[in-house]
Amino acid sequence: MSSNLGNDADPEYDSHGNLISPFYGYMPTQWVCYIFAVLFTLSTLLHFGQAIRYRAWWLLATVVLAGVGEMIGWGGRLWSTFQPLAENPYMIQIVCTIVAPTPLIGAIFISFGRLSTHLGPQYSRLSARLYSRIFFTADFVALLVQSAGGGIAATADDSKTGQLGSNIMLAGIVFQLVSLSIFCILAIEYFIRYFKENPARPLLLNNISNESVVEHFNHPPMDPAAKLLVVGLFSQSLFLFIRSIYRTIELSDGFHGRIIRTEVYFNVLDGAMVVLAMFSLNFFHPARLLKKLDERFTAGSTVRMTSKNIYSQESV
Repeated sequence: MSSNLGNDADPEYDSHGNLISPFYGYMPTQWVCYIFAVLFTLSTLLHFGQAIRYRAWWLLATVVLAGVGEMIGWGGRLWSTFQPLAENPYMIQIVCTIVAPTPLIGAIFISFGRLSTHLGPQYSRLSARLYSRIFFTADFVALLVQSAGGGIAATADDSKTGQLGSNIMLAGIVFQLVSLSIFCILAIEYFIRYFKENPARPLLLNNISNESVVEHFNHPPMDPAAKLLVVGLFSQSLFLFIRSIYRTIELSDGFHGRIIRTEVYFNVLDGAMVVLAMFSLNFFHPARLLKKLDERFTAGSTVRMTSKNIYSQESV
């Protein structure tokens, strides 16, 4: 056995006599790993620059963090193409690619909460503050559970402990999928109510001396920046929803199941979905678009539902 193959497992070969990794059940395609590693690096660097430019520090702890995790994960897969019998790069990639997209979902929750304050909080069952608090907290819990499971799986000395880690990661993925599903349902309901002018709750008007209730308020046409942000949020949610379904099925099938040992499934349903979500966030950048909405409101070009000391709704 060549020394550059690693020494954590015995070599395995496919029906054509080609060396495969006993951990993956296949040999990761090197050029595919290079492409994804480069794409994630480019998108992450763009996100870092955009976060600094628009002073959107919350994107550093969400989107940029997710990008760094994907870079490390795909770096591990690339490492495996050079040392297919080494276990460390395999464990790095499986833990990082499972956990990394979780902060990315948190960015979607925060972005939608802020967008809803611009379009009108009366169409939502939750206030913008609650959207961020509830779903970001759920996302953080999912991150902790997946990280704990990944840590157990990565340090397991026997198959039983390794399976325990896998089950914990699966629980985190399922919890994340459930919270994302609930969010998507609430977001869809929000936009149905918005376009039908059917508020879910009355709008409260605040002024210096008192508070009164307005039963109905006709919103102005949706701003172009808001339209772009809506398109971005829906596309990002779709990509990550597909990825979460795949990961749930994959981990349910086990580390030795057919799904996890089929490379094309992973490349398309995980890698490609997260790349598309990352780059769609670059293009439909929430901080840039929300800043445009803020500037147009400040300029007085349109009526916004979140003007200071005019409209607010902070409770459910």
